[in-house]
Amino acid sequence: MESNNNQGVFKIAIGVLIGVVALLSYLFMGARNETFELQQSITSKVEQLSTTQIKLDSIAIVLNEKIAEIQKLGGNVTELENVKAQLESDKKKLKSDFNFSVQKYDAKIKEYENFLVVKDEDIRKLQEENGTLLARTKTLEEEKQQVLTENTGLKTEKATLVQTVSEYTSQNDDLKRKVTLASAMKAINVQVAALASNGKVREGGLYKASKINKLKISFIMPSNPVAEKNNKEIFVRILDQNGAVVSEDGSAGTLSNDGKEIGYSFKQSVPFENNDQKVDIIYGKSAAYQSGKYSIELYSEGFKIGNGSFQVK
Repeated sequence: MESNNNQGVFKIAIGVLIGVVALLSYLFMGARNETFELQQSITSKVEQLSTTQIKLDSIAIVLNEKIAEIQKLGGNVTELENVKAQLESDKKKLKSDFNFSVQKYDAKIKEYENFLVVKDEDIRKLQEENGTLLARTKTLEEEKQQVLTENTGLKTEKATLVQTVSEYTSQNDDLKRKVTLASAMKAINVQVAALASNGKVREGGLYKASKINKLKISFIMPSNPVAEKNNKEIFVRILDQNGAVVSEDGSAGTLSNDGKEIGYSFKQSVPFENNDQKVDIIYGKSAAYQSGKYSIELYSEGFKIGNGSFQVK
């Protein structure tokens, strides 16, 4: 009887033990499954984080390349710099994002990729514009060189022309001077007579001061085939023994000769008839002539045309 009871207790203990073992096995298997699933979840998160980090780093590299290229093309990179700052912020947040969502970051990455596509189009347009500008610049440079070449040629032609004009001007001036010299009249056989107060004329060139009331200056104006018939202004210079101009107030003045201003005693207009005419010019002054030799110089149209002399004793 006692033996049967012991066997019954043993059987119950065995059953309980088997139940406990079964329960423990069940619990162990459940925990193992949960651990495995947790490991899988963690591994997946790590892979997603790593993939997201790699994508953001790749976008950062491309973005820097776009910034450099657009800067080289002369474009505006303000928008790119702003996006770059946002990207760096997203990369920093990713390292400490305990609520990481691959969907959220995939959406951001998609926005960055779309932005880069748009910038590719902007770069293409800038390249086309730069290509057009380069072509235009090349054309302008060629045109500039052509203009410079033409300008150099024009300068050479101008210099040659100026030299030619200068030579012709010089020749023309020389010719004018020759024509003027050729057309200038002459005063030959200049004689100076003394007129007394009673009208008596004394000739010979040597006179007493008391017998000189006026001077009569006579000369011949030879005909000249290139001279014009017109009134000629005759300027008379009477020079004393010291070379001073003898003059009377109201009749004297200055004239230009060889670029210099010289004084004259008086002037008189004479009609030039171009027929070897004889001319008489009368000059009187109130003061008496001093003893000595006097010179007579005749000028007209800027040239000295003749000279004579007389002496006072």
